[in-house]
Amino acid sequence: MWVLLALASAFFAGVMSILAKIGIRDTDSNLATALRTVVVVCFAWIMVFVVGSHTTIADVDSKSIIFLVLSGFATGGSWLCYFKALQIGDVNKVVPIDKSSIVLTMLLSMIFLGEGFTIIKVCAMIFIGTGTYLMIERKDITSGESKGYRWIIYAALSAVFASLTAILGKVGIEGVESNLGTAIRTIVVLVMAWVIVLIQGKHKDIRNIDKKSWLFLGLSGLATGLSWLCFYSALQQGPVSVVIPIDKLSILVTIAFSFFVLKEKLKKLSILGLVMIVLGTLSLLL
Repeated sequence: MWVLLALASAFFAGVMSILAKIGIRDTDSNLATALRTVVVVCFAWIMVFVVGSHTTIADVDSKSIIFLVLSGFATGGSWLCYFKALQIGDVNKVVPIDKSSIVLTMLLSMIFLGEGFTIIKVCAMIFIGTGTYLMIERKDITSGESKGYRWIIYAALSAVFASLTAILGKVGIEGVESNLGTAIRTIVVLVMAWVIVLIQGKHKDIRNIDKKSWLFLGLSGLATGLSWLCFYSALQQGPVSVVIPIDKLSILVTIAFSFFVLKEKLKKLSILGLVMIVLGTLSLLL
């Protein structure tokens, strides 16, 4: 069951990236993150009350709260970096770097969660790491243009924070109903996002957001909520070192949309890299 949940998480995460890319074209990325998080929080807590897990809030221990809060901060950092990278870079270049968090997450889960090393996992990490490198054009790495350089940094930071999110979330969600755990950590993300927006004074730009951006930001938030609910339910039931790579198959959905909808082209090396990422991920299901 957790495999299906991880696949569903991947699908909604892929859709989210495209909807968010469209929604933040004319909106500050931090403000857009804060606004869409409002939708995620509402959706998450509605699900908590629908499944009745609100009755177990008093049973959540301090350890779970601490790790869920830390996971929320890591998620907030990942989102802020990811959507900034999306705003200034191409989807089909930003996403592969963000998804490279798979390798770091697998290593951390093996070291700190005791999910042992296997030949298949090592080969998968090599394939995924190599595939990610191939999807990044060499000129993007060596470019002297500040804009071309900055999106790589933001995407890399997004990957690091995403890895920490998964590890901290796995520990925090043990013994906690997955919907409730998702809702608690989402509040942390919401507060963090809005504090940054208020400090920057970007809240004044809300009145300048057009209807199209509002629509896509809202849909992006909904897709994120669905992705998270599936993801943390899968994470609660399955091993991190397998759930995370499956979830990152969202790259297929994202790049397909970026190719057909945003008209972002892929070069031969990028296609080879994508194939390697997918093969490395699917090998973990063996």
